[in-house]
Amino acid sequence: MDPYPRPLKDLISALRRLPGIGEKTATRLALAILADKGDLSRCLVQALEAVRREIRLCPECFNLTDGDLCAVCADVSRDRSLICVVEEPSDVLSIESSNVYKGLYHVLHGLVSPLSGIGPNDIRLPELMERLKKYQDQVRELIVATNPSVDGEGTFHHICSLVERSGVAVVVSRIASGIPMGGELKYMDQVTIASALTYRRSTQC
Repeated sequence: MDPYPRPLKDLISALRRLPGIGEKTATRLALAILADKGDLSRCLVQALEAVRREIRLCPECFNLTDGDLCAVCADVSRDRSLICVVEEPSDVLSIESSNVYKGLYHVLHGLVSPLSGIGPNDIRLPELMERLKKYQDQVRELIVATNPSVDGEGTFHHICSLVERSGVAVVVSRIASGIPMGGELKYMDQVTIASALTYRRSTQC
């Protein structure tokens, strides 16, 4: 016999649709919402409705925003000569948390993946090329910060090919990847080691 009534089961099922949320976590969250004596459920509903109603894509970089431009594009202090290409909006947050990069972004909302039927025109690559042509007098470097996966590497090479064919004078670079700080070679997988060797850098002794 199922111990949970239908509305609670529906809430658990809805929570399980979120990435990284399994059956136990979804059940714990649902029970916490149900047990709350305050206005948690109302706040959640209002926040979800506001997100659906107000959040849109920045017309310049396709990051998330509730204004005409995202906070990065609207910041006049950012270095307009650098554009960092990332897969998802969450990648922008990760890079920003490092407090190192001060340029602009371009969010692809996916990667070129032939096996999944995702081509260059299915993500924001055409918009990237239009942006490069529009600001070719300003942009000097395009930093591709996609993950070091098969699709991530394929997307990087596709961007290189597009830039080369476009004739836009911009340097295309790839973020370094490989052995993490404090990591040991004997625990690294073949892909990580290969990536570390491929993207090695010279150091003057």
